[in-house]
Amino acid sequence: GGGGGGGGGGDNDDDVQRAVARVREVYERAIAQVPPAAEKRYWRRYIYLFYNYATFEELSVGDAERTRAVYQAALRLVPHDYFSFARLWIMAAHFEVRQRRLGAARRLLGHALGVAPDKDKLYRAYIELELQLGEIERCRTLYEKWLQWAPENCRAWVRFAQLEAQLAEHERARAIYELAIAQPQLDMPELLWKAYIDFEVAHDEWDRARALYERLLERTRHVRVWISFAQLEASIGEVERARAIFDKADAHMRDEGLRDERYMLIEQWKQFEAEVGDDDAIAALKRRIPRRVLRRRRVQQADGTDAGYEEYFDIIFPDEEKEEPGAKLLQMAKMWKMRKTLAAAGGAGGAIAGFGALGAAAAAGADDDDDSSDDDDDDDSSDDDD
Repeated sequence: GGGGGGGGGGDNDDDVQRAVARVREVYERAIAQVPPAAEKRYWRRYIYLFYNYATFEELSVGDAERTRAVYQAALRLVPHDYFSFARLWIMAAHFEVRQRRLGAARRLLGHALGVAPDKDKLYRAYIELELQLGEIERCRTLYEKWLQWAPENCRAWVRFAQLEAQLAEHERARAIYELAIAQPQLDMPELLWKAYIDFEVAHDEWDRARALYERLLERTRHVRVWISFAQLEASIGEVERARAIFDKADAHMRDEGLRDERYMLIEQWKQFEAEVGDDDAIAALKRRIPRRVLRRRRVQQADGTDAGYEEYFDIIFPDEEKEEPGAKLLQMAKMWKMRKTLAAAGGAGGAIAGFGALGAAAAAGADDDDDSSDDDDDDDSSDDDD
């Protein structure tokens, strides 16, 4: 009975070996079908054969040497002069880590950075590995190499500074941020400036944060920067400072004619005063709140023919109210002069027709002037992504 059991176990082992051999044969036949051209779109699915093959050998069969051979074959086949696959390098390196061969893993990742230095994913994976091993100096070296290759990469700068901040190296982190914002070109400057300001705010460095906002406003006067600056002051109870920032921003938007941005600013100012303002401040702000009016304008088709009128909402600020009637009067005077010229050219009959046309135009102008306005205190249509 015992011999029979042993024989059955042997049969099972033979079945497993035959099944493994069949799977390997299928994978080998599949990877033999190399893509016909060195274009990544042909290789994206092909490379998954190697991912699955290596995973099968490591996890299902437990054969480390064959797993390593699969990764090496894949790395030899990929035409790295044209493109590379960061995931392939990372999977091969992580396999070596699981085999307790840190030197081999580092060599793989170092080679990968030499072959494809433009792949952020490789830097992140290598730095994460060294960070898990507690090799801080190696992490710093890798960040320095990364930024030498891509000094415009804001995410890399922020990650480097955040690493130093986690190590309580605040002066190092601040120096990295200063180096970053001094770069002549940055791919995502708003991300970098926000991270720098958040760093100072997290350490209660309010004066430093204010100085950063002032420096940022020298570079860009975007409405969201003004709003964020005011919100910072409000968050630490500096109500008058916040109000002064809103006021300065409103003056800038008015002078530059940025009507949509000014409308967004006023909406944020309204929310601020509703939370912290007194009656006098709220009353003063109400004198600045714009109103939305329904207007009509002539529409032309692509070929230039008249397509009638369309209705749209316009924003009228209180300081524009005095200028608008004069502009309308000038427009109507120009229309009257044009009609008069046409009437004189057309004789008596033309004059009568021109008078009638002028009357129709005046009626249409009266329709345009009859704007249906609504108070933005009740109709808040702003769309603030913050």
